[in-house]
Amino acid sequence: MTQDILIGPDPDNPRLTRPVEGLDHTGAAVTLKVVEERPLTIFLNSREIVTAMTIGDYPEYLALGFLTNQNMLRADDEVTGIDYDEELETVVVRTAVETDHEEKLQKKTRTSGCAVGTVFGDMMEGLEGLSLPATPVRSSWLYALARQINTMPSLYLEAGAIHGSVLCHQDQPLVYMEDVGRHNAVDKIAGWMRATGTDPADKILYTTGRLTSEMVIKTAMMGIPVLASRSGFTAWGVEIARQVGLTVIGRMRGQRFVCLSGQERLILDADPATVAPEDRRSGRKGAGA
Repeated sequence: MTQDILIGPDPDNPRLTRPVEGLDHTGAAVTLKVVEERPLTIFLNSREIVTAMTIGDYPEYLALGFLTNQNMLRADDEVTGIDYDEELETVVVRTAVETDHEEKLQKKTRTSGCAVGTVFGDMMEGLEGLSLPATPVRSSWLYALARQINTMPSLYLEAGAIHGSVLCHQDQPLVYMEDVGRHNAVDKIAGWMRATGTDPADKILYTTGRLTSEMVIKTAMMGIPVLASRSGFTAWGVEIARQVGLTVIGRMRGQRFVCLSGQERLILDADPATVAPEDRRSGRKGAGA
């Protein structure tokens, strides 16, 4: 039985877009709604960690998820508070015990993620010994998810220039986050999962962006066994996915998709010929442009 999505995009939120006047290709005056970008500085206790460019929604989830995915917050770290100051554009995550990440801060690595996609320290840290659950994924779920997500009201359909990531259970989208960087959208989901104690073992993460090493690592660190995307793969992303046993499915367009890792989880229970072709007018591009 389908349930309502728990968190979805709010394309009518006036803080997330701004009308901008210009000219089109014929010289006619146009007013275009464009996505906002705002800096958000994340602190862990008294230490400044990073400043990210974000659309500005769910800053607490973004900060909590970012620190968790970077392995700066361990599973057993007690978070005692998250303080967001809209005027100062900062969010402070506080823990019961002070943490020390000087070495990580000295080993910053800029990744292929857009909009300040920064991973600290060794990107493979935290993946050693990781075992993801052997939860199956049905092709019928993938087709149903793509159809729902591609037509759901979103900032992308309203203004473009944005990425989306969706936490799903079987054929049901649960939490849909958007941001100017795909890693930000994923971090918001990670933060929501940590804050709500959501079990990742039976979940699917759907993203509109490329299946890069960063996306694979974040998904595996979150304990989610299946990562799916409209877009394509990078070789390193596939290699890491195979090392950690993550199922990655890309190029999900209409009746087609490709699985390059974790094929043993995939159950082909839907005839592609029975799937309706994708409506190009409502579908979204993998790059979020």
